[in-house]
Amino acid sequence: MWYGVSSIAARFINYLLTPLLTYNLAHKEDYGKIGLIYSAIPILNIIFTYGFETAYFRYASKEENKSSIYSTSFLSLLFSTVLLTILLFIFQDGFGAAIGLQGFPAIIQLSILIIAADAISTIPFAKLRQEQRPRKYAFIKIAGILINIAVTWFYVAWCPKHVNTDANSFLNILYSPQTNPVVYVLLANLIQSVFTLVLLTGEIKQVSFNFSSRLWKEMMLYSLPLVVAGMGGMINETFDRLMLRWWLPGSVAHREAEVGVYNACYKLSILITLFIQAFRLGAEPFFFKQAEGGSPQKTYARVMKFFVITVCVTFLLITLFIPVWKHFISEAYWDGLGVVPVLVLANICLGIYYNLSIWYKLSNRTSAGATITFIGAGITFLINFLFIPYFSYMASAWATFACYATMMVTSFVWGQKAYYVPYAWKKLLAYITIVILLFFVHKGVNAIWENDIFSLATGALLTTGFVYFILRVEKKEFVAMPYIGRFIAKVV
Repeated sequence: MWYGVSSIAARFINYLLTPLLTYNLAHKEDYGKIGLIYSAIPILNIIFTYGFETAYFRYASKEENKSSIYSTSFLSLLFSTVLLTILLFIFQDGFGAAIGLQGFPAIIQLSILIIAADAISTIPFAKLRQEQRPRKYAFIKIAGILINIAVTWFYVAWCPKHVNTDANSFLNILYSPQTNPVVYVLLANLIQSVFTLVLLTGEIKQVSFNFSSRLWKEMMLYSLPLVVAGMGGMINETFDRLMLRWWLPGSVAHREAEVGVYNACYKLSILITLFIQAFRLGAEPFFFKQAEGGSPQKTYARVMKFFVITVCVTFLLITLFIPVWKHFISEAYWDGLGVVPVLVLANICLGIYYNLSIWYKLSNRTSAGATITFIGAGITFLINFLFIPYFSYMASAWATFACYATMMVTSFVWGQKAYYVPYAWKKLLAYITIVILLFFVHKGVNAIWENDIFSLATGALLTTGFVYFILRVEKKEFVAMPYIGRFIAKVV
């Protein structure tokens, strides 16, 4: 619960940047530039961290000398981060050209520093999770994000309105109207990253020069396939913004504006991605600890069932209540709202895939994860390449769905042969099918009378009906739950 609540709170606060930026940036192409740079940063984060976070969890759960594991992991990342940062600064022009921002060196330089600071904080954060210290983890995450939002608001919303009132104001030292606002967005992010490192000083001080070359080689052999899988995963998750910039016809400003619209509407899958992220943070260490017991497969199957039920309800809460969620972004971006249901469904497939992926992590077959992810990456590239020129960001949304659905099915079929888990897959597939049908029922009914109040009322009715149906079908499971079990028993 601590990891879930803290992660959801942190990510939700972070997503407050979306309305702040979409309502205050004068040009959609500037928000498109933000989408481009934040598509490249996660990919480079994979290279900078090279799977050592998962490797740390794996070895810390079975090695007795946890101090050696921690120090070896941290020192490895510290050395490689310094080296890779220097290389990126040397070749920053190529980096900028790859994402179409070669004319903005300040954006590229700030991005490199953000990547470096985040890479250094990876293992200290993993240590907090492995030691089950979610309160400190949550405090650092949320405090850093609040700093980010405050600085972003200062530069993007407050300064433009006040800087011209007094030519001699100190604001003229801190802010220039001629500077692209994306620079200030990245500056706020860098301040957050540095602030986070300061709060992690206690964990960093615990690092000793106890570097084990034997352990490092074992961890590298385990983690390198995860780099490939992670790279493919980030291509699937963020690369579509870059592909829109590359392959969409029209002027540069038009292409960046389309990236901005897609990026803003992507954020409306906020609830589903928040829950999936929270699940990943708490589930990975949990799964490895469960593996130390006798028969963890039943636990994994039960976790999957509750996960699917939760994301199905979340799907309805997002897609049936678009008249509410659309105000999360500026009206200038509403043209892209049609991608939201597709992206939410795609992220359900991704979340299920994360559940399923435990089979290759526990059996040390991480190369299988790389293979599955690159199958998805191939689908992402192919669909975007073929259809972006004709369907713009709608092609990217469907490519995302096709990619994650294929990865989910492939991992399930392969995993059940290598590491059998008794998933109630027929029941879970039925739940997903039902919510999709409810979405189309809602869409059909509201096509007869296009009214936001009526849309919300029918959405509430359909969502309530589905929740009641689930409580009836899964009554034994819910009644057995602590605290809320008695209440559910009275309702159903």
